[in-house]
Amino acid sequence: MDMNIIQFIIVCPAVFLASFVDAIAGGGGLISLPAYLIAGVPVHFAIATNKLSSATGTAFSTARYIKNGYADMKVAAPSVLTALIGSVIGANIALHTSERVLQILLMILLPVIAFYVMTRKNLEPEHPFSLKKSIEYTIVIISSFFIGIYDGFYGPGTGTFLLLAFTGLAKMDVRTASGNLKIVNLSSNIAALVTFIVAGKVFWPLGLTASVFSIAGHYIGAGFVMKDGTRIVRPIILVVLCLLFVKIISGFVN
Repeated sequence: MDMNIIQFIIVCPAVFLASFVDAIAGGGGLISLPAYLIAGVPVHFAIATNKLSSATGTAFSTARYIKNGYADMKVAAPSVLTALIGSVIGANIALHTSERVLQILLMILLPVIAFYVMTRKNLEPEHPFSLKKSIEYTIVIISSFFIGIYDGFYGPGTGTFLLLAFTGLAKMDVRTASGNLKIVNLSSNIAALVTFIVAGKVFWPLGLTASVFSIAGHYIGAGFVMKDGTRIVRPIILVVLCLLFVKIISGFVN
């Protein structure tokens, strides 16, 4: 790919905003991936380069969770393994899917996932109860595999789906679930990223520059305490999605 200063102007601020949003309320991928596409980055390169910038920010927040003991490390190792396998499978499916098909899938997936992320409520159970550790670990490991496939193939909303699985199915408390999902999400990001790197689909100049903005967004976002961050997040996501739809539809017309 040739360097285009306009792509940097569009993508880098959007990645910063996405990382800031992700640190507060999740769903940052619904902003960052569309930004790459709006900037004119081809679909395969957009998905791959977005993995690079998002992985750097995720690494920051993951380290923070681990440092504060917000993870069950006994289940982390096997769930990371299944997430790695699933993500590689998903990334390879994406690589073997035509750009036209991916565009159609994006038009379907983006609004559905955005609607879910924007309407989801607090996932902490009102009457929490614990499962047997063996059952809890089995659910976490299996869900990490299947959600890892999705993350490798596409990505946005992965953290939300992991949180839903870990709290709703495995009955983890939100703090522990959040720590574990960060570890799993980082693993699936890295596995997909390596797959895309081998395939030569990462636009390095843009991805590395955006990574700096991703780290800054996560750092600043993590320091904010907002009672209802979704009031800001939801309009931003809606605007970005509308811009993406205009971009995709205009591409179909032309």
